[in-house]
Amino acid sequence: MESKNPIFSRQSKGQQAWGTPTPTAEQLQGMYNSPSYAPTAQRTMTIDDVVVRGFITLGTLVVSAAVAWALNLGTAALLIGVVVGLILGLIVSFKQSTNPVLILGYSVAYGVAIGVISHMYNDLYSGIVFQAVVGTALAFAAMLTVYALRIIRVTPKFTKFVVAAGLGLMGLVLINLVAGFFIEDGIGIRSGGPLAYVFSIAAILIGCFFLMLDFNEVEQGVKAGAPEKYSWLMAFGLTVTLVWIYLEILRLLSYLRE
Repeated sequence: MESKNPIFSRQSKGQQAWGTPTPTAEQLQGMYNSPSYAPTAQRTMTIDDVVVRGFITLGTLVVSAAVAWALNLGTAALLIGVVVGLILGLIVSFKQSTNPVLILGYSVAYGVAIGVISHMYNDLYSGIVFQAVVGTALAFAAMLTVYALRIIRVTPKFTKFVVAAGLGLMGLVLINLVAGFFIEDGIGIRSGGPLAYVFSIAAILIGCFFLMLDFNEVEQGVKAGAPEKYSWLMAFGLTVTLVWIYLEILRLLSYLRE
């Protein structure tokens, strides 16, 4: 009987043209039973997958930071952690890699750097690290609530604004870094003055907006039926954003202490 499906009918015509005989029912059953033809069902990503991977990724970073704090590692460990973490983070970001080794490697490297930085700040301002951790947790909870209640909707226009603002912030940081070689305190966005306050507050707000982009990315990925492995990439994005917010809150609190 000729099939009404155009794909199947095209296939049968091709087999007649190439002289390939149509397989019998026994041959088809054998192909189905053989390992190379066994059907594979790929599980799709769920919110629970992202939550679990997020705990693993962020937990690895926290443990690494705690070890670096306890061992009181110095500036050399800080520089190595930043460089290695930056390289791994760029690889994951540009390749959209879901490799857990790269993502957890980023967590370990940046965890060491954050542990050293946190120890330095806490030596100068006792208790500041605990305040920054609480502030980061509150920011995460607040933005999750705002996103869940749809108080602010993630639209294409909103996304473009947040990404542009983030690129603008990074541009200012680079300009300040270069200017610092020629002018004391650079352009003043990290000097502790009024401009530094404004810059840190803006950086925290934009970091919070990036959290909303991360939440939306997770939701859209689940709806689209993305493969389970992409939960690692979602967890990586959330971890990067939380690190950003934590460091900026830490810096802003240091200005207030001064």
